[in-house]
Amino acid sequence: MEIRTLQYYLAVIREGTISAAAQALHVAQPSLSRQMKELEEDLGAPLFVRGNRRIALTEEGIVLKKRAEEMVRLMKMTEDEITQIRNHISGSVRIGAGESWSFHYLARTAAALAQEHPDIRFHITSGDTQDLMDELNKGLIDFAVIFTDIDHTLYQSVELPAEDSFGLLMRKDSPLAAKKEIRLKDLQGIPLLISRAAEPYYSGLEEYSSLNIIGTYNLIYNASLLVEDGLGYAVCFERLINTAGDSPLCIRPIVPEKKTAGYLIWKKYQVFSPAVQMFIDRIRTVIAQKDSEE
Repeated sequence: MEIRTLQYYLAVIREGTISAAAQALHVAQPSLSRQMKELEEDLGAPLFVRGNRRIALTEEGIVLKKRAEEMVRLMKMTEDEITQIRNHISGSVRIGAGESWSFHYLARTAAALAQEHPDIRFHITSGDTQDLMDELNKGLIDFAVIFTDIDHTLYQSVELPAEDSFGLLMRKDSPLAAKKEIRLKDLQGIPLLISRAAEPYYSGLEEYSSLNIIGTYNLIYNASLLVEDGLGYAVCFERLINTAGDSPLCIRPIVPEKKTAGYLIWKKYQVFSPAVQMFIDRIRTVIAQKDSEE
């Protein structure tokens, strides 16, 4: 199975018909049809639902689509890395991260590197720990920022400064908005959205089992819209949502305070591109300087 064949397969899905894909790829339609048929024969499974005017995929076709996208992305990453080794420092640094104020340390590192090496490109993926670890293990990102325990036999890491503490996001017309700080007893009886980052820190508390948790989320922006439209309150990291000015929302700190530290991790025993290795060296320097100032 060749990468080019997978690229053609993805083009057929993207364009909707084999004829449209052939036109976009500048190849003959009979040739493209034959390659798709040979792909099905190689896999021993039908990939397309026959008889539809536009392409529809079988279950096997959906599985191949996902894997083909990953393989094409990996090939592109490999080509980028070989290009930068043969030429000057350029290419891509791919970072997956949960939402955190400590991401500023990565942003400052990226800004400094971009100024020195303008051909380096940065690609940021937002998500929760499970999704990011999956992408890291598949090699689709170089780094992940997580807020859980680390398997040090598999990953190297840099601990980011503990910049994040939890607060309660609510509407400004909420009764709890009159309080300067929120205690755990204040959370009893109100509808709560809990961040997946916050869940490990609160699930061990005796009061947790009696909380009215109506849902969880991994990205605060969408959760803030739910709060704004009256669904409930959100436990989240402070400083991620702008509540100043005309915003209908406010946030109050939850006490006792629980500051959390994130970790920038990457796979052990891996040869990195010069751009990625330079990012590792620079972020270590940035964090060391931060520690020496404290």
